[in-house]
Amino acid sequence: MNKGNTDGHPMKIEDKFTELKSRDEGALIAYICAGDPTPEATAEIVHALVEGGADIIELGLPFSDPIADGPTIQASIERALDSGMNPDIFFDLARSLDADVGADVPFVVMTYYNLIFKRGLEKFVADCVDSGITGIIVPDLPVEESGDLATHCRRHGVDLIFFIAPTTYPERMQLIAENVSGFIYLVARTGVTGARGDVAESTLSLIDKVRGTTRTTTPLAVGFGISTGDQASTIIGEGADGVIVGSAFVDIIADGNAVPERIEELARELKAGCCHG
Repeated sequence: MNKGNTDGHPMKIEDKFTELKSRDEGALIAYICAGDPTPEATAEIVHALVEGGADIIELGLPFSDPIADGPTIQASIERALDSGMNPDIFFDLARSLDADVGADVPFVVMTYYNLIFKRGLEKFVADCVDSGITGIIVPDLPVEESGDLATHCRRHGVDLIFFIAPTTYPERMQLIAENVSGFIYLVARTGVTGARGDVAESTLSLIDKVRGTTRTTTPLAVGFGISTGDQASTIIGEGADGVIVGSAFVDIIADGNAVPERIEELARELKAGCCHG
C-alpha cells in the first residue's frame, strides 16, 4: 500500500498541517537517524512511530561532524555510520519506507550541507523526490546562503525548512519567514539537541515573538529538548503547530530493550499531548 494522497504522491507537509488543524491537533514530528542501529531496524522503528501517532517522520542522514547535535544524537549518528549508512543506502531505505508505511506521513531529511553539496544540489533534491521525501532541513545552511538549494527545491516541489532560535534577531526572523516552506523549526533553547525536563520560558515567548514579528502563516514546530507528553501539551497550548522530538526516541534505540514497543508507547504519549494542548 503506497503512502500519500489518492493520486499516489506523498502527502505534502503543508497538507498534513492543514489536516491536523481541521481536527484541532498539533503535529508530532519524530526524528530518528537512518541506519541506527541498522537500516533494517530503522524500518521497524518507523513503523512503530507511525503506529504511535507520529504525523511527520524526520530521517537523519548521518554526517561525521554534526555541529547542531548533542551527545545522544551524535552517538546515534556514529552507530548509523558504523552500520554502513551512506546517501545511496539512505535514499533506497527512504524509498522502501515510502512504499511500505501505508499512511499519510510525510518524510523529511535532516542532514548537513557537505553531503548535499558533494552529491550535487539538484541530484540530492531529485533523489528526495524519487524516494518520497518532501522536505529538507540543513542545520549548517544559513538562509542567506541557501539560494541555490532553494531554487532546486522550488523546482521540484520540496520544502526547505529553516531554524529560528531565541537569539535570532527580528530582521532575520522576517527573512527566514519569507523563504521557508513546510514549517519553521523553532529551537526551544540555545545549545544543542538533547532531552530536557522542563519547557523553558524562552520557548514560550519565542512562539509569540515569531508570530508577532513575522505575521507568518507557515506552521511553527518546536524542537530541542522535548521528551514528554506534558511538555508537548504545554507547547501546543501556547500556540505552536507541532513539536519535534528526537533525543527521547534515540535514547530508547540506544538502550536496545523492547525498542519498537517503547518507541510506539512514547509516540502515543507525545501525540496525546499534541492533542490536549
